[in-house]
Amino acid sequence: MNFYDQLMNDYKQDLTHSGVNGTRLAERLSKLAEIGWTEEGGCRRISFTQEELQAKQLVMKWMKEEGLTVNMDGAGNVFGRLEGKQSLPAVLSGSHVDSVPHGGHFDGPLGVLAALEVVSAWREVGYQPKRPFEVVIFSDEEGARFNGGLTGSQAFVGEIDEEQERQRIDYEGRAYEEVLKDVGLTPEGVAQAKRDLNDVYAFIEVHIEQGKRLERANLPTGIVTGIAGPTWLKVNFKGAAGHAGNTPMNDRQDALVAASDFITQVKEFPTQVSDSGVATVGKLEVKPNGVNVIPGEVELTVDIRDIKKEWKEEIVRLVKSSAERVADEHRIEVVHQELMSVDPVEIPQGMQQKAADAYKEVLENKPYYLPSGAGHDAMVVGRYVPAAMLFTQSQDGISHNPAEWSTLNDCVQTVHVLKRFIEKVCEE
Repeated sequence: MNFYDQLMNDYKQDLTHSGVNGTRLAERLSKLAEIGWTEEGGCRRISFTQEELQAKQLVMKWMKEEGLTVNMDGAGNVFGRLEGKQSLPAVLSGSHVDSVPHGGHFDGPLGVLAALEVVSAWREVGYQPKRPFEVVIFSDEEGARFNGGLTGSQAFVGEIDEEQERQRIDYEGRAYEEVLKDVGLTPEGVAQAKRDLNDVYAFIEVHIEQGKRLERANLPTGIVTGIAGPTWLKVNFKGAAGHAGNTPMNDRQDALVAASDFITQVKEFPTQVSDSGVATVGKLEVKPNGVNVIPGEVELTVDIRDIKKEWKEEIVRLVKSSAERVADEHRIEVVHQELMSVDPVEIPQGMQQKAADAYKEVLENKPYYLPSGAGHDAMVVGRYVPAAMLFTQSQDGISHNPAEWSTLNDCVQTVHVLKRFIEKVCEE
């Protein structure tokens, strides 16, 4: 069964109404999926490649067919603009079309095509918003090319450091400037792609959840309350290496035993602070790493996230205190260092309320709220203008994988909520 047939297999045709057409959305999703299709049935559409450019060009074609004025900026970001009844700051909605090396077909494209489907629906019913509306494709959200990410949205808001970007080397050893040239871009163009944000009223992004909360609640879509910003801690426990056979158990300074105690404690701290915080020990190096040697040193990382800055800072404090306490108990040294810290972005209450009103009108259900643990373009744009996100249910919570799947029924219901949400924001 091909991708289109899979989407349409259990589609409920009564969800096609008010101009929103599930068949059209399925056709566009499947056509986009053909670009970068892999043998495993997934997607390889790395940023700043011909595949990403082809995907943008296909969406630009659809934008023009819907009567939008289309342009691409110096960062490769695409904007399809529908003029409003009045000359006011615009409402923007969209996402990205690049993927990770072995990705799926919903992460990014659904957000772009959901926004375009809103325009298609308006065209069918003859609706023109009060404010201008723009469908957006941001470049290089995933960051698979240069181990970075969010390049397009950062350029959009003016956060690009040209000299720093020029130092980037991709996974093939090719220079940043050389890679950009492949798709008709330049480092200068990326750095100068900043938009006048006085002309932007709000940004709304649809994205798959990449988790299981909506699936467990048996709901098609949810309202994001905040986008978590990560803090990465490097923690180094230093004990004393020794012979595994000749060192008594009561005379050891085993760095790995200490690190193990610490790791078991880390998982308890987020729930002491909030319902949305998380902490993960994802990388660990043991030295000297010998079968018959007591570990003398352990270096590990802790990824800590939450949707409010003060909550995240409290989890970080608890983690650091735990590391110091464990080191004292085991008579060893510990050093911790923050490798990175990105502030989370809270979704404004006003935006959440409009989303909730749209949710209730469309789904006739109590709004479901959930945090975003992953970063998105809305996190970058939301630092400067009011931003919001809607999540669509992810089957089994799988993402960044060919098995990534959201049913067409859930996608279309999300589009209905998005359409009503955008209409409420556009009418302000």
